[in-house]
Amino acid sequence: MKHVSEGGLPAHLEKQRTRMFVKNAAPEHTSTVEAASAYAASGLENSFSIERFRRDFRVEIQSLSAEEAVFDLIGIDAALANAFRRILLAEVPTMAIEKVFILNNTSMIQDEVLAHRLGLIPIRADARVFQFRGDPPDDPNEYNVISFRLQVKCTKQRSSGASPGPAVVGCAPSTAGSGASSDAGLLGSRVTSGDLEWIPQGEQEERFRDAPIAPVHDDILIAKMRPGQEIELEAWCEKGIGKTHAKWSPVCTASYRLLPEITLPKPVTGDDATTLKGMCPTNVFDIEDLAGVPTATVARPRNCTMCRECIRHPGWDERVLLTRVKDHFIFSVESTGALPPETLFQESVKVLMQKASDIATLLKDATAGQQSEP
Repeated sequence: MKHVSEGGLPAHLEKQRTRMFVKNAAPEHTSTVEAASAYAASGLENSFSIERFRRDFRVEIQSLSAEEAVFDLIGIDAALANAFRRILLAEVPTMAIEKVFILNNTSMIQDEVLAHRLGLIPIRADARVFQFRGDPPDDPNEYNVISFRLQVKCTKQRSSGASPGPAVVGCAPSTAGSGASSDAGLLGSRVTSGDLEWIPQGEQEERFRDAPIAPVHDDILIAKMRPGQEIELEAWCEKGIGKTHAKWSPVCTASYRLLPEITLPKPVTGDDATTLKGMCPTNVFDIEDLAGVPTATVARPRNCTMCRECIRHPGWDERVLLTRVKDHFIFSVESTGALPPETLFQESVKVLMQKASDIATLLKDATAGQQSEP
């Protein structure tokens, strides 16, 4: 029997199968038809085939930087796309501060709040070369723990040329009524992530010679102090996943959206073209001179957010058709900096493959157990 993806459906049914329609009142045809016999009345089958999936699936990279990747996943359904998104958020391991041993903290910030703030600092370390400590935790070693030290003290800075004696505070007076004060004349008043000092354990210094372990950003504010206050502590990073705590999530955000598709059934010309271009807040439309007539064109369909402003006024919903392609996902992955975004997506694929392998093993064992029963 011929597969539905090879053609054979009436045009309007094919459109409903592959597109989601965005109307003024609400989206239409939002679900995906999965049943193998859904189109049997038309002499077509709709079963899943791994060979067909391998043939049709593709990944197209739109932009790539050290922090963010935007790419298209074509030929998959929403369930698989959402699996990648959730794995990126919660199941790709990273390293984060888990244990904080506070030796001295005379700052205004409480110990538990200080520890929590430290835990949320992203650490540039490849978790793939570290091990989980387990439950109960294994003894700390160079393969499951990264150690940092923080030792900062706030002091007054002496004015240049001052004679020996009491230090001179060069702080400007507080602004009346604002509660703001200046840090001028103080040393160590702002404790940032750049003050964390990596303490290599075992052979870590040699192993990470080319990429020393450190916070991703040096300017994350941890605490503010005043003269006489100090913080001294040791922090241990451990391997974990975002499902346990958000501090282990490797992404700032991981999201996807269906590819927008904007169609003009009939030419929109003259003043109407200018009106259409002006209605769109994301600059999707342009005006081109076709045979001496100003005509609206869909120049930047990816900019469309489906705000429906272009079809909000009477009559325009028949002149502009807004749809989304059901099997074409625009994926955006923004890394915290622990690993490059392209590596994170590759790791999410490995996690999903392992899940599928585990399920296959469980089903195989269950089947074998049933067959062995008398």
